[in-house]
Amino acid sequence: MADTQAVAADRKQPGQPEESQEKQPRSVRVVLLALMIAMMLAMLDNMIVGTAMPTIVGELGGLEHLSWVVTGYTLATAAATPVWGKLGDMFGRKATFLSSIVIFLIGSVLSGMAQDMGQLIGFRAVQGLGAGGLMVGVMAIIGDLIPPRERGKYQGMMAGVMALAMIGGPLVGGTITDNWGWRWSFYINLPLGAVALALVSAVLHLPKKRSKAGIDYLGVVLLTVGITSIVLVTTWGGTEYAWTSARIMELIGIGVAALVGFVFWQTRAAEPVLPLHIFRSGNFTLMSVIGFITGFVMFGATLFLPLYQQAVQGASATNSGLLLLPMLGSMLVTSMVAGRVTTNSGRYKVFPIAGGVLMIVGLYLLSLMDTDTTRLTSGIYMAVLGAGMGCLMQITMLVAQNSVEMKDMGVASSSTTLFRTLGSSFGVAVMGALFNHKVQDVMSEKAGALGSKVTEKSAQLDAASLAKLPVQAREAYQHAVSAGTHSAFLLGAVIAVLVLIAALFVKEVPLKGGPQKPEVTEAL
Repeated sequence: MADTQAVAADRKQPGQPEESQEKQPRSVRVVLLALMIAMMLAMLDNMIVGTAMPTIVGELGGLEHLSWVVTGYTLATAAATPVWGKLGDMFGRKATFLSSIVIFLIGSVLSGMAQDMGQLIGFRAVQGLGAGGLMVGVMAIIGDLIPPRERGKYQGMMAGVMALAMIGGPLVGGTITDNWGWRWSFYINLPLGAVALALVSAVLHLPKKRSKAGIDYLGVVLLTVGITSIVLVTTWGGTEYAWTSARIMELIGIGVAALVGFVFWQTRAAEPVLPLHIFRSGNFTLMSVIGFITGFVMFGATLFLPLYQQAVQGASATNSGLLLLPMLGSMLVTSMVAGRVTTNSGRYKVFPIAGGVLMIVGLYLLSLMDTDTTRLTSGIYMAVLGAGMGCLMQITMLVAQNSVEMKDMGVASSSTTLFRTLGSSFGVAVMGALFNHKVQDVMSEKAGALGSKVTEKSAQLDAASLAKLPVQAREAYQHAVSAGTHSAFLLGAVIAVLVLIAALFVKEVPLKGGPQKPEVTEAL
């Protein structure tokens, strides 16, 4: 389906087949460049803004609302993700993708112009609405442009963008904030977004769609309420409110009721926002489970690894993204190898299985780290975990998209992205709660009342706070963080066993667009 109009025009001129074959791959590469820029926008934003937050709070005030700058963005992104996927299936991929970029850029401009914390939170939510469509749009358009058998070639590109965002985000954010001011941490999205808009508008040609069915507004509302409740429970539980508090119980009740109502309604809606028939595919359901757990583990790891290396190994927080380089580099290389092997052989089941094994081993090794673990040793452990995630990150989306019809490509992409997002929320919440509890216990045990006082507000101390501690309290905190990361990663290893179990049940269905379908390959 890639560049359908151009392909059709070329086929009308049988005397120029070579020109068509040369011309088309170039246009696909240009579109892929634009898609990678859009993907970078979605992934880089939170990394840059996170680095700028202390400066933002210093100018705008409102420290008590700080968490909502991130939570508002996350909520809007998660709630909008499945809606964008369905809109792309109903009304065409290109129009909805361009719309999501425009909304994201509008939110970026407004966030940069915010005059108080309330405005910033609201504008970040607008930005999050657009971000929900960026990742989904990228994955769904790639699903339209490139058949699954050929898609493995581009896995390394997507993994590379992810690694670049996670490594470069804090560095870019710090540089922009120090030299241009925090508002440019939002304005920097404009030139990148403009390039993506121009390239997609000029080069991407996909069939226009117009669904006669109306939008499933009730389904959208129920799903949004359900997702919002889940994210708030995982964000607030154990921090803003106790897990057994009335507020958390209320949110759990609302979330469960909304999701049960959503499932019931989807069986009756004329054009359901999340058609349940896609879950009849065993592979799609298994990929949803694997995606959820991968998100759970990955975001937990990216939260606790820099914390461990800063608090225990004395690494600088300035270059925090570089601390993850062994894990991200391993993930990039493994993802590229998995993609090439999948493209050349059409075989892919081995990668979820290998990914599950490597993830379990990597997390277990990380749980063994203590106050004497060297950076080289921890780097090797991280590389093992990164190899496991590299086997899973893109293969999960590939198999999910291969399990549905083309008309459901957007829904499949958005559902897989949503499950990974929800997994990350649960991972940060559950692993974070376990980490905090363990740190508090060890601090009380090793430093007594002083230890409890040090961590009564937060179990995660920044470098400045850590440097001010007495020697006894600092050593106790290092032991506490080591014990906390041990518990968190050990839990992650146990959860990762589910990935291996799910992978064993995957059926290796032939990838669409292989040698048996030369007409699809020719079109691309």
